[in-house]
Amino acid sequence: MSMDRKRRKRGGRSRARGAAPGQNPHLEVPYIRRRIPPYEVLDEGSLERILAGADRILAEIGIEFRDDPETVRLFRAAGGEVRDVSANVWNIRFEPGLIRALLKTAPATFTQHARNPANNVQIGGDATVFAPAYGSPFVMDLDRGRRYGTLEDFRNFVKLAQMSPWLHHSGGTVCEPTDIAVNKRHLDMVYAHMRYSDRAFLGSVTAPERAQDNIEMCRILFGTDFVDRNCVIMGNFNSTSPLVWDGISTRGIRAYAAANQGSIHLPFLLGGAVAPLTMAGAI
Repeated sequence: MSMDRKRRKRGGRSRARGAAPGQNPHLEVPYIRRRIPPYEVLDEGSLERILAGADRILAEIGIEFRDDPETVRLFRAAGGEVRDVSANVWNIRFEPGLIRALLKTAPATFTQHARNPANNVQIGGDATVFAPAYGSPFVMDLDRGRRYGTLEDFRNFVKLAQMSPWLHHSGGTVCEPTDIAVNKRHLDMVYAHMRYSDRAFLGSVTAPERAQDNIEMCRILFGTDFVDRNCVIMGNFNSTSPLVWDGISTRGIRAYAAANQGSIHLPFLLGGAVAPLTMAGAI
């Protein structure tokens, strides 16, 4: 084999290694597009009954919001009926169909951009995006057993996710790095996603100012103009219970929205406590 050919082969391997941190460029699986019709668990009549039940709950019981008068102001302006419950606590009721009308103002699909454009993912529509588990307080390995997570563990999970072709997204809090102070933990976590992965990732949701910090980090990484026009980070927000939202979450949601970034909204379900005990009822 000639020396020129050897150099070309070495150069090819170097380029492949540099293409993506820790990723085999020959084993890449894009996010999944569903090409078959969804399985309809319920008929149209059953779906209508669920929607009617949701409308009744929103109109007669309402949702409680805490410690965020600006969110209350926005819902009042959108048509919600606001009632004062106590200091910094409000109940908002919504006439049937109002929430669905508000939801229609959000895009049905959008792209979350990654550091490597080849790893951009579509959110919504027919796309399925796999990401690591979120929010684990403990980690476990064969050497040290079950224990609280550290920043080293967090970095290792990010690296493992980057190496797997079957994960399309870097996730967010892949474990809780308890060796880092809470008031600066979000900086180390998002930096780990930026440094050790070239996929899309999630940011902090533990305080609105921390969400803002992560958005500013993205402006450094992607450029301010690009972030203003595109989604590059999202927050994963849980309600306090299905009918209660606290100010930390709603102010965090508004921080991402004000920066033209996305957010994921989830109900915090405890079967038999704040939700029906059965799986069907809870869903």
